[in-house]
Amino acid sequence: MKYLKPSVLAASLLLIGATQANAGYLFTDLGPLNSYAIGINNAGQVVGASIHATLWSGGIATDLGTLGGTHSEAHGINNAGQVVGASGTTGDAARHATLWSGGTATDLGTLGGTHSWAYGINNAGQVVGASYTTGDAVFHATLWSGGTATDLGTLGGTHSYASGINNAGQVVGGSYTTGDADFHATLWSGGTATDLGTLGGSGSVANGINNAGQVVGASHTTGSTGWHATLWSGGTATDLGTLSGTHSWSWAQGINNAGQVVGYSDGRPTLWSGGTGTDLNSFLSASNVNDGWVLGDVSGINDNGWIVGTAFNLKTGEEHAYMLSISAVPEPETSAMLLAGLGLVGAVARRRKTTQA
Repeated sequence: MKYLKPSVLAASLLLIGATQANAGYLFTDLGPLNSYAIGINNAGQVVGASIHATLWSGGIATDLGTLGGTHSEAHGINNAGQVVGASGTTGDAARHATLWSGGTATDLGTLGGTHSWAYGINNAGQVVGASYTTGDAVFHATLWSGGTATDLGTLGGTHSYASGINNAGQVVGGSYTTGDADFHATLWSGGTATDLGTLGGSGSVANGINNAGQVVGASHTTGSTGWHATLWSGGTATDLGTLSGTHSWSWAQGINNAGQVVGYSDGRPTLWSGGTGTDLNSFLSASNVNDGWVLGDVSGINDNGWIVGTAFNLKTGEEHAYMLSISAVPEPETSAMLLAGLGLVGAVARRRKTTQA
């Protein structure tokens, strides 16, 4: 009597492994049309924009409004639900860093220049971003705390910006070095700006920091102007690699307190966890794919491992904000695939036993 080849058994086991890995992720289309998501807190509240800054909470999208101008966008949210971003002022004369808290939009002001932007907020309500200084000749990394805007300075060059802040008040971003020779990832801590360096190339940027002080961003590698996703931890810069090999590119956008990193590799949204990079599209269910969804962008991850970004629908041509959340219960179609795979393994085992008897 014939029995299935070992390769078929191996394929079924791979199927089971893949579906188990993907079974915990649920794709949620946050909508509406032409929306995008940028940040998420540990309560699963999501921020981004759809013409105006938008907060998604409990399945409801709320327009956060503006400072009197036409447009606004949200970039960050803390665990208290305070949201930061930027908004046009009355008559769209300027764009100012904005804090939305308790239903009220507050203009955070500038360092004396015309425009400012807010990109991150910690649980103490400290906000970071960038602002033009008096005369609008340069923009600098900025910290707003207790109603005061503080110029964080640069690494000796003209421009800098801040993209993230942790609960210890450590700030990350990027700055031009002396003479504007290069642009480097920067850590501001205790009033001191530290050049985080590169992976051997000329430039680098920092996009996020967790409460352990681990920083993520991207860097040029030795002899190349291509970007590789980078983790700075304990004074060491680590190349997180790419999904397609040495000569491709990658970029890290955010990190949670478990050390999970999200970003891009070769144009694909990517999760790095435990040293391994995974295309987030592999977490979509068969029904998500059949509905036309492709994940094109990833912007944030919370401490539960929930991920947000922007998805594209191949059937409708629309872009929508999305969330990938983790559920302990597999979806029905995933359960069916698991049972089918287990049934195949069981059949192989029974057939082998019969053959040997």
